[in-house]
Amino acid sequence: MSDAALRRRRLFLPLIVGLVALAWASLFLWEASPWGRYLEHGDWTEVGLAGRICSAIWGGTWLAPVLIYAGGWLLMSAAMMLPTALPLLAIFERLTEPRGDRAALRALVVAGYLAVWSSFGLAAHLIDVGLHTLVSRSAWLAANGWMVGAAVLALAGAFQFSALKYHCLDKCRTPFSFVHAHWRDRHPGWESFRLGVDHGLFCVGCCWAIMLIMFVVGAGSVGWMLMLGAVMAVEKNAAWGRRISAPLGAGLLVWSGLVVAQNVWG
Repeated sequence: MSDAALRRRRLFLPLIVGLVALAWASLFLWEASPWGRYLEHGDWTEVGLAGRICSAIWGGTWLAPVLIYAGGWLLMSAAMMLPTALPLLAIFERLTEPRGDRAALRALVVAGYLAVWSSFGLAAHLIDVGLHTLVSRSAWLAANGWMVGAAVLALAGAFQFSALKYHCLDKCRTPFSFVHAHWRDRHPGWESFRLGVDHGLFCVGCCWAIMLIMFVVGAGSVGWMLMLGAVMAVEKNAAWGRRISAPLGAGLLVWSGLVVAQNVWG
């Protein structure tokens, strides 16, 4: 390998780590700023300066929240999920090292991966908006909103024991086989983007239930993001990571049971 290739390889990991660090720093600053509430579930489109702006422009009361949440979720995806994809990116980096368009191809992999997670975040946000609308129109649900949180925790816990969970997790834990099964070098740009999309789909299939917990604890909680991101990174990349799936599921089911017990008998 030439000296130039070695230098590029040494730069690749720091660049990806730098991107992740920038995403985390942006989230920390966003949460600490006066605009931190825009990451949360609330009526910020109806009050204050944001409310006046949203009411003055076409589609402001629904378009602005979607764009804000989409931007926030993209940052969360880069911060939480890109570290879990580092083994795949490193393998693809070695595979495309001799190519002159290697940087563009790697960027397409990342773009495809984040596009899937952004789409999932937008869908989850729309479902969350629907649930909040349903709760606001039902006095019984408004008084028993804890049931939604308990149901999400129970769903996330039960999913940890499913065959789909382990199928997707195994795909995520074998990046070498995944890259070589998807990369043919016939249409490099399209194949690179599809590689990111396909890996992102398996990643969503593995982690979607855990990510939904963010809507229980608060989508703007950086502390919870760090913890859940670390759990998913260990589960997908550590040699013993597969073994934590079942205990994690059991813990989530117990958490759901405690929420129910606290509200029914507390």
